[in-house]
Amino acid sequence: MTTQTYLAYDFPLLSVLWTMLAFALWVLWFFLLFKIIFDIFRDDDLGGWGKAGWLAFVVLLPFLGVFVYLIARGKGMGRRELEQAREQRQQLDAHIRETAAGRPSAADELVKLSAMRDRGDITDADFQRAKELVLTDYAPQASAPPTTPPPGDGRAQG
Repeated sequence: MTTQTYLAYDFPLLSVLWTMLAFALWVLWFFLLFKIIFDIFRDDDLGGWGKAGWLAFVVLLPFLGVFVYLIARGKGMGRRELEQAREQRQQLDAHIRETAAGRPSAADELVKLSAMRDRGDITDADFQRAKELVLTDYAPQASAPPTTPPPGDGRAQG
């Protein structure tokens, strides 16, 4: 009696599963490799020769280099990534504050115009025109009603 042995690749669905698993592990490996390479360049504590040494070690002996790097410097990777995220967040918050503070309010504009009128820099007519401009500039924009084309718009009738 012969016993037939079935392997995973004998079943098409399991073959696809193993292929997908191998591809996912391959993608994860490259993700980890590039994350370590970016961390090498991000680290300010390493000098030029240290960065070159780690980079050569990780590129020339990728499996051993990645595992040694994770053991030796893995804890610092998370710290450096958090610092970079905090710095980017602070820069974004500073940019938002600068942008939001860039435009004065309508009340501030009207106070400036009133002070200019009181000093005699502008006339009452100039003040009224400038006040109308400020108020229309800060007024909420109403959506225009939909327009219908005129009856003779050039399209062929028929």
